[in-house]
Amino acid sequence: MKTLKMELGPLALMLLVLTTCGDSEIQEPPRMAEEKPVPPTAEDVFADDFWDTAELVWNDEFDGDALVGDNWIFETGSHGWGNNELQNYVVDDNVEVSNGTLKLIAKKEKSGTADYTSTRLNSKKTFRYGRMEIRAKIPEHKGNGIWPALWMLGSDIKTVGWPACGEIDIMEYVSFDPNKMHFSIHSTANNHVKGTQITSGPLTLDTIEEEFHNYGVLWTDKYLKFYIDDMDNVKLSFLRPATYNEDNWPFSKPFYFLMNIAVGGNWGGLEGVDDAIFPATMEVDYVRVYQVK
Repeated sequence: MKTLKMELGPLALMLLVLTTCGDSEIQEPPRMAEEKPVPPTAEDVFADDFWDTAELVWNDEFDGDALVGDNWIFETGSHGWGNNELQNYVVDDNVEVSNGTLKLIAKKEKSGTADYTSTRLNSKKTFRYGRMEIRAKIPEHKGNGIWPALWMLGSDIKTVGWPACGEIDIMEYVSFDPNKMHFSIHSTANNHVKGTQITSGPLTLDTIEEEFHNYGVLWTDKYLKFYIDDMDNVKLSFLRPATYNEDNWPFSKPFYFLMNIAVGGNWGGLEGVDDAIFPATMEVDYVRVYQVK
């Protein structure tokens, strides 16, 4: 099990300044009324069998031939998303549901002032604590320029902004660095702007572009633990600080899911964008939330 790391060296600082999913420009879309939050459990969250009793409380298996409207909403725009990204996020045209998976597609096509289109989906429901797992396959590697991500943001982003809302990056990938992925968290105290984000750094996953993998986070009132494929395969652990507050632990409130493919940007476009890679498709097999009752 790998313990948390703060990347503070010169090389790490350069990387941290260049990478994030979240930003203060994000405008939270209208969302459904929140379910009653799950209270902190009195059980020992560090017990080996704690997650054995977790129950599936919400999921989308992407069966059928269309998105379930009660589950997702499109977030649109071409303003760069705080990262100098190049795509315009649009409605409908860049998603497909077929053969049991959701396809998110980035395309090389003019759209308003942007030269690329893509999709950014947000879950309408929010969740506090649980085992959050997404099974997905990254776009086939053809060259530089895309930045797919599976992540979560605090649902109070519209009122407190980023990074105060908190960000949980369940999977990030940049195509100029194939066969690798990243886990990260962001908060007011720990974020890329300050060069203090909590990150796994690049993790080697040789079949990330060819095969489906499970990307998950075990989230309690005491920790965030990120894993690949199996709950025992934890690659990043972040324990709630002994002295904690909203600045260093904004993770005791509801969060919602996001799924997107960015084009270019401060990190994704660090080595340019090869137009020959489009269309680029990320497939999602399912999104599932388990909670211990």
